[in-house]
Amino acid sequence: MALSQSELMRLLESLRRADGVEAIRVVCERILQELIEAEATEMIGAAPREHSETRTTWRNGHRERLLTTQAGDLDLKIPKVRSGSFLNRFQCGQGTGALAASGQVSRLG
Repeated sequence: MALSQSELMRLLESLRRADGVEAIRVVCERILQELIEAEATEMIGAAPREHSETRTTWRNGHRERLLTTQAGDLDLKIPKVRSGSFLNRFQCGQGTGALAASGQVSRLG
């Protein structure tokens, strides 16, 4: 899911106002959220509000999850699906493996 022009401008403005650690936290949060959404789109077979013959299920809101890192807490929204379940690589521990080994991530709650 690409950033819209207004989202990009808000992100850039928040980076300008933030200190170094906060800027890293904001960028990490946005990147991880985009990766989670891309993974959900791949699993579902269609982007949000997209009609597709390859669609396997539908999105059904999000669950809020907190990822604690040395840069601060990242507020992530994990997509819910109507049938089946969506477990992304961060919930399964695959995406945080390298970060956890380096001490960058302490918990995903």
